[in-house]
Amino acid sequence: MAVYAIGDVQGCFDELMALLKSINFNPKNDRLWFAGDLVNRGNQSLDVLRYVKSLGDRAITVLGNHDLHLLAIYAGVRKTKNKDIKAILKADDSEELITWLRQQPVFHHDNDLGYSMVHAGLAPQWDFELAQACAHELEAVLSGDQCFDFLQNMYGDKPRKWKDSLTGWDRLRFICNSFTRIRFCDDKGKLAMDEKGPPDKHKPGIMPWFDVVSRKSDDMNIIFGHWSTLGAHHETGLYCLDTGCVWGGKLTALRLDAAPPTYVAIDCPGAANPADYI
Repeated sequence: MAVYAIGDVQGCFDELMALLKSINFNPKNDRLWFAGDLVNRGNQSLDVLRYVKSLGDRAITVLGNHDLHLLAIYAGVRKTKNKDIKAILKADDSEELITWLRQQPVFHHDNDLGYSMVHAGLAPQWDFELAQACAHELEAVLSGDQCFDFLQNMYGDKPRKWKDSLTGWDRLRFICNSFTRIRFCDDKGKLAMDEKGPPDKHKPGIMPWFDVVSRKSDDMNIIFGHWSTLGAHHETGLYCLDTGCVWGGKLTALRLDAAPPTYVAIDCPGAANPADYI
């Protein structure tokens, strides 16, 4: 059995199929991990959702910020002009797909393989146990009766630093931002949510979340996506798999049951123009 983790698909269904063909994916025996952002900005988000859902327990996906944004649009909390997202909303199986998406985790860990997967990152103050506990808090709300209320309070960049005493929507918003939006922190471990772009272009005192000196998850093997300008980044315990497929980069898979883990990537034509999102 082969196990592959795959970076941000973002609605690029044809590219996903090409990648699976290149790795000889066999759904009877193999397993796939998706690092979030299945939807948005590509042209075939509906096909991606249907396919990943159809794999059942042969696929695991963590929620990304674009997946959560879809939930907010479906709930009427946000509006969209995106035809790709509108196709999901108009589909006969829309409610079924949204219900399935709400039930997906924001954090996945496999004891046998020794890897954990998130979409964006982890707050520097979180060790494995606290990250897992925070994930369970958010997952319970997303899959439960409070989902709509949370989506109404999800957007925003504060609070910036974790405290055990955080409560209510502030606590859940911080948890959500850490799992699905984080890229940079300051040297005190505060989330720097307004910082984007490559890891070497940021204000003084700002650094990638994984470079914070006191980071308590530095003993973990963490797979993540979300950061296309970081690309296929690998250093001890860290594997970024967002290689900008939707922007005309690559779609990347990492084989997890191999030693060492091995990368496979395919070139992508690009379904979106970065200049349209500046």
